[in-house]
Amino acid sequence: MKFDTPAGTNPIDQLKVVGQPVDRVDGRLKTTGTARYAYEQHDVVANQAYGHVLGAGIAKGRIAAMDTARARAAPGVIAIVTAENAGKLAKGSRNVAKLLGGPVIDHYHQAIALVVAESFEQARAAAQMIRVEYTRTDGHFDLAHARETGAKTTDSDKAVGDFAANFGRAEVQLDATYTTPDQSHAQMEPQASIAAWRGDKLTIWTSNQMIDWAATDIAKTLDIPRANVRIISPFIGGGFGGKLFLRADILLAAVGARIAKRPVKVALQRPLIANNTTHRAATIQRIRLGASKDGKLTVIGHESWSGNLADGEPEDAVQQTTLLYAGAHRLTGTRLARLDLPEGNAMRAPGEAPGLLALEIAMDEMAERLGMDPIEFRALNDTQVDPADPQRKFSQRRLNDCLRIGAERFGWNQRSAKPGQVRDGQWLIGTGVAAAFRNNVVMKSAARVRLNAQGIVTVETDMTDIGTGSYTIIAQTAAEMMGVPLERVVVKLGDSSFPASAGSGGQWGGNCSTAGVYAACVKLREQVAQRAGIDAATANFADGRISGGGRSMVLAEAAAGQEFVAEDVLEFGDLDKKFQQSTFGAHFVEVAVHAFTAEVRVRRMLAVCASGRILNPKTARSQVIGAMAMGVGAALMEELAVDERLGFFVNHDLAGYEVPVHADIPHQEVVFLDETDPVSSPMKAKGVGELGICGVGAAVANAIYNATGVRVRDYPITLDKLIGKLPPSEA
Repeated sequence: MKFDTPAGTNPIDQLKVVGQPVDRVDGRLKTTGTARYAYEQHDVVANQAYGHVLGAGIAKGRIAAMDTARARAAPGVIAIVTAENAGKLAKGSRNVAKLLGGPVIDHYHQAIALVVAESFEQARAAAQMIRVEYTRTDGHFDLAHARETGAKTTDSDKAVGDFAANFGRAEVQLDATYTTPDQSHAQMEPQASIAAWRGDKLTIWTSNQMIDWAATDIAKTLDIPRANVRIISPFIGGGFGGKLFLRADILLAAVGARIAKRPVKVALQRPLIANNTTHRAATIQRIRLGASKDGKLTVIGHESWSGNLADGEPEDAVQQTTLLYAGAHRLTGTRLARLDLPEGNAMRAPGEAPGLLALEIAMDEMAERLGMDPIEFRALNDTQVDPADPQRKFSQRRLNDCLRIGAERFGWNQRSAKPGQVRDGQWLIGTGVAAAFRNNVVMKSAARVRLNAQGIVTVETDMTDIGTGSYTIIAQTAAEMMGVPLERVVVKLGDSSFPASAGSGGQWGGNCSTAGVYAACVKLREQVAQRAGIDAATANFADGRISGGGRSMVLAEAAAGQEFVAEDVLEFGDLDKKFQQSTFGAHFVEVAVHAFTAEVRVRRMLAVCASGRILNPKTARSQVIGAMAMGVGAALMEELAVDERLGFFVNHDLAGYEVPVHADIPHQEVVFLDETDPVSSPMKAKGVGELGICGVGAAVANAIYNATGVRVRDYPITLDKLIGKLPPSEA
């Protein structure tokens, strides 16, 4: 099915099942511990051995010698995989560094060996017996130094109008620099895989968000036909972008199984989550705003520096700035420095999340210079068109509604505009706001649906569920389209033998995967209607029956004696080129800062979201509140500390890398605006999960400033950056 004209009225609009706050259909499996994750697939193939990964002990250089003799002789050891015996390995299209290093080392904890043994403990013990001699070379590990010395590899600027001349002429100006640190995905379930060969056919049970990408890249890396690879990933314990791509666990399990001649299972140990897999790269962002005295932005400049390995991409922290506010003269650009740290890549809401951490503080700072309320300033500079291409309108843009409704619900009118004025005992109280923005990306997505003689509808697609509720919204879509109760729908996900979906990433998964199911169900409806002798264009599917033209038939009766099978792919036309498709929101936060210790406590949080049709308010809310918690982490605690001598992340476990816990997060309120976007998809939905993190950290930072009068531009906002600067304590 080609989606190249805005959606008209269709069966989804009935909203009998879609749009309802349905409990997760996989909830019982999750809560009883019977949903099996990658490493727990103990019985899918017999005689599984255990692999343990050895990571490089230097960040840059070469392996001068590796002695594996003692490890090979250790109890239970079956095989040891290194670059010398792994065979020729290509590099996948989506990973920057080689997944198996040697003799050249690209980054700290790059995998250099896999020990395969009868037990995990034996593999781990033997890995510690491998002796490696390195020839270390100097590397670049400091983004600030790379920026100061001009050690950049790429520049990418977008200019509209004459930024330089008009910034100098602006009546009110802001020129400020903000920094965000390296961050880890820190998901609870590590990257983990079980690989088994049957002849020249490879099956991998793994934890991966994008099944088709993983299958394609492992086939390329091993130089085997794509048709010979099967990836299975029915449940994933969190990914946040860290499991979008082929990683070392998949490759080493596959190579280990080939060399050991038996199935091998590999789970990356926790330090390798930070140093071996990907992370969100640190940024240095310079923002320049110019406005007239009445508050109209005339110039907007946003430049971002980030680092990555050779052939890596920058953290595109400026992308929201190209679209969020009006302003005739604009300059945005990314600068990429070559660093020898582990690979920087996608982490939840890549680009917009760190970019809004800076932009939305800058907007508050500019509002203060203008003597304007922060919400009034944002609303005044709203735009309904792409600022760089005024002929291109937004398909939907309700940022001002989000701000207005949020202000009313949060009690914004009770806020003190002057910082440091509100106290509750020994606590300084402040409120902050920030706009939320995340582009709506569409990707083609396919599905297969079946109707059997019992009237059961089965959906098959390689879409994944990373805790987001994919099983549930896909079941709701099929139930709505085929007119059957939810309990009559079976959803099968995460298998590369199923049609390729959009996958879980970039906030596109829910909207696009359900659109693919919609397309397959349209074909299935046509088959059933033909069998029932009813015009498909006017047929009504409801209560387990098909009816129309004076005829009616139970679906099970229509399928008697055969199984209907329909498969289709929803391919998107150029509507995303004709219209700018984005999602919007507003975050409101109240904090308390202890007047003596500078401890920060978040007391209230509200998110108002405008992101098309909400397919399931319950699971969507779960997505947003999880993202809001992650935003608190980015504001107050999350930071990978870089050892700038040796080039690795020091706090590479869940003891040293701090993330929010229950005690850090108050009650969170989420409001979804009632809207549909027919330009987005037949579902008239958009993404929503990553929107929940965009802007949260800046709202926290703005609230801290309102509480204390201390402006911190370097995240995370830890107490050492506040203490000593707080207003005098009351006697």
